[in-house]
Amino acid sequence: MKAIVHTTYGPPEVASLQEVPKPSPKDNEILVKVYASTVNRTDAGFRSAEYFISRFWSGLFKPKFQTLGCEFAGVVEDAGKLVTEFNKGDKVFGFNDKSFGGHGEYLTIPENAAVTMMPDGLSFTEAAPITEGAHYAMNTIKAAKVEKGQQVMVYGATGAIGSAAVQLLKHFGAIVTAVCNTKNVDLVKSLGADIVIDYQTQDFTKTNTRFQFIFDAVGKSSFKQCKPLLTDKGIYISTELGKNGENIFYALFTPLFGGKRVLFPIPVIDKEEVIFFKGLVESGAFRPVIDRQYTMDQIVEAYRYVGSGQKTGNVILRIVE
Repeated sequence: MKAIVHTTYGPPEVASLQEVPKPSPKDNEILVKVYASTVNRTDAGFRSAEYFISRFWSGLFKPKFQTLGCEFAGVVEDAGKLVTEFNKGDKVFGFNDKSFGGHGEYLTIPENAAVTMMPDGLSFTEAAPITEGAHYAMNTIKAAKVEKGQQVMVYGATGAIGSAAVQLLKHFGAIVTAVCNTKNVDLVKSLGADIVIDYQTQDFTKTNTRFQFIFDAVGKSSFKQCKPLLTDKGIYISTELGKNGENIFYALFTPLFGGKRVLFPIPVIDKEEVIFFKGLVESGAFRPVIDRQYTMDQIVEAYRYVGSGQKTGNVILRIVE
């Protein structure tokens, strides 16, 4: 089968399209013929290993799992003898950051992992990007214990994570102030944001609103910068470590003092969460934003675009044309 492989860590060019053995499902696994995947920050982060700590999961000196792709949508082609939930021909989607595989024509995943049936009426390219951004957004919302009616700011509201966060927060009843660039103001309004601040024409720190939660979905702000905007017990979470890893330091020490604090939750996903996202999509409460689509032989270009920081929503990787 064809798969995009990286045998060493590094820039986009370390990824190449190659022929690799087709996997076989274990007794508790399904074999999925992948029709669509995404190229996202998770994949780029594990590919580059820019944050050395990621190597404790992916392999200290070289990649343990050479075919990346945490998101996927496709069709069940085979199933292990203990599988009871899925049948051959079922259309499924999910998230696999344990062994990846979405950037290949086939992958295997346990039936009790973060995989479920595709929402009705969606194409594979529409189903593939449901989980990654929403998963990380949900992780922060749970950690911050967001409640209905709370004031929340999403900085970087146009990426896969930020655009999902706006929609999920509105679903849970928060009052959302979203920060984005000029060209995406209308898009972010359409996602449900109550107030949109264009950072290219406005200083977001000058708002008079005080927030119970500020979520930096792109890692381009800082706790110091956002602290004056927080309520007395407000929470700041960023998707990045911060300058010199400061967000880890703050997460260790600010909760000890009972005031404004930084959290750095470790993301965890399971089948129940994927089923929850499916329900939101089917009810119209959530729709992944799609930017560009690439083919497998365009993987280097796709990684470069994701790494540019300019993408809006999700970048699709088409496995089957």
